Amino acid sequence: METPLSNSGNPPLKATQRAPLALSGLDFKLLKVFKAVVEAGGFSAAQNELNVGLAAISKQISDLEIRIGMRLCTRGREGFHLTEEGRIVYQASNDLFASVDNFRDRLSSAQNELVGDLGVGVIDNTISDASSPLVAALRVLSEQYPKIRFQLQASQLDEVERGVVEGRLVAGIVPVYQQREEFDYYPLYEERSEVYCAVGHPLFTIPADQMSSDMLKDYECVNHRYAIHRDKLNFAHYDSSSASATQVEAVALLIRTGRFVGFLPQHYAAQWVAQGQFRALCPELIHIATPFNLILRHNVVRSPLVKAFAQALGVDLKSTT
Repeated sequence: METPLSNSGNPPLKATQRAPLALSGLDFKLLKVFKAVVEAGGFSAAQNELNVGLAAISKQISDLEIRIGMRLCTRGREGFHLTEEGRIVYQASNDLFASVDNFRDRLSSAQNELVGDLGVGVIDNTISDASSPLVAALRVLSEQYPKIRFQLQASQLDEVERGVVEGRLVAGIVPVYQQREEFDYYPLYEERSEVYCAVGHPLFTIPADQMSSDMLKDYECVNHRYAIHRDKLNFAHYDSSSASATQVEAVALLIRTGRFVGFLPQHYAAQWVAQGQFRALCPELIHIATPFNLILRHNVVRSPLVKAFAQALGVDLKSTT
């Protein structure tokens, strides 16, 4: 696939030359291709997203490099890697498209309608939590503003935070273990977690009146690496040899072996408790509450779309934690 730039016969720019900063429609297209390639992790992986062939993607990235006079990435047998200039251009592209979306949102708001992409990151395995206002908020927005395009990403905490920082996501709904200066935090709800064991574990058949919280320290507890609660140390012992997991489902898998105890959100574990596979241990004594917040990038102008989303969640953007 040839593009106007690839047919123009422009020679590669010298190190001292720089392309004009004025952006054309073609530049926007090339930047979108570059953004898609970076987020896919390479040229081949971006083919399905862009619905074009590998040769076309390679040509378009080459055109962009000629246009701005920078080497953006390396590709070959060693794999796909961004150069330092490529990282700068990628971040600038995120800011550019976010500004364009904000411009479009403001115009749409003036016309009493909202359009655009609402990119939101959420933590995996939270759909079963009745305390979360997210499903109701999305329903309200889809009914009131049918032209909004929802882009929902469920992943680990650090992935959601990174997406918000880089501008790929406009907002995140995450558990808060410690606050970071890059974000503004808005409280939403609390998630209750309890400690569980499964069929086959020695504690599973002990009568409740014979159970004590001190007994847990005699058994290996799964270290959920993202769920950092000091209160857990009152009930369980962790060391370098402890089993560890990064996601809720991974913790549940280890518990299900019958070899470990571990903390799980009550809403998530309820299905296995109902089936008689899991058991909460001393739930009246051993439980922790994790605050979930809406996070937005600090010192960024809130678009009408973001404001509408926050309002649907029941959040007052004038107050932060």
